[in-house]
Amino acid sequence: QVQLVESGGGLVQAGGSLRLSCAASGRTFSTYSMGWFRQAPGKEREFVAAINWSGGSTYYADSVKGRFTISRDNAKNTVYLQMNSLKPEDTAVYYCAARRYGSTLAVGSSRYDYWGQGTQVTVSS
Repeated sequence: QVQLVESGGGLVQAGGSLRLSCAASGRTFSTYSMGWFRQAPGKEREFVAAINWSGGSTYYADSVKGRFTISRDNAKNTVYLQMNSLKPEDTAVYYCAARRYGSTLAVGSSRYDYWGQGTQVTVSS
């Protein structure tokens, strides 16, 4: 029912910024909560940030709090992840995910119903 396509990844130096976008299809996008996850080589996929259907509630992993900002524009069917003060440990493939129960937030990947293909973010020292 939903297709997600991430973009905006790339190579950036430590301390720099990137803005990831996730474009979604589907008429019910505005009812979904959305999340960003990341996975580095040899590590499990980890939660980064989540936002409820309206954008009024957000939640962040401790590792990115204060540096990353999740937002959404339901008119454009798009969710964003603004990443500032990037560190080498932020290097990973970043995935966008959608959850049908949009009124609540979730940090577990198993709670999400749809996933994008990912976009690579590499932060050099």
